[in-house]
Amino acid sequence: MKRSSTAIWHGPGKEGSGTVTAQSKVLDKAFYAYGSRFEEEKGTNPEELIAAAHASCYSMKLSFVLGEAGYTPDVIEVTSTVTLEKTDITESHLEVRARVPGMHSERFAECAEKTRVECPVSKALNMKITMKASLI
Repeated sequence: MKRSSTAIWHGPGKEGSGTVTAQSKVLDKAFYAYGSRFEEEKGTNPEELIAAAHASCYSMKLSFVLGEAGYTPDVIEVTSTVTLEKTDITESHLEVRARVPGMHSERFAECAEKTRVECPVSKALNMKITMKASLI
């Protein structure tokens, strides 16, 4: 299986802008620019897209890991915060909250950690990955 996205950039770095389109068209010519990456201008940016990929992959993988452990989650909520320091993306911090009937916090912590290590996007990211996981 292969997935793709296409980015098109016009102009110089700080003054230019671009669009990114995903194969599925969920992102379809989404605007990005220096201002949306380093300031508060409306638009997306690479760090936000990495965070979205990490959070969505982790939540799906956690549902599988919980299932393998004999649990069915009611809800899993994952927020990934990706840190950009100067010119390096250095970290993804996962905030994981889940409602899993019958599960105790120690067992949940084990499943959450196993998922942090086994999540395909976690494996692909060459950066520090931290996490706080809790049952709700």
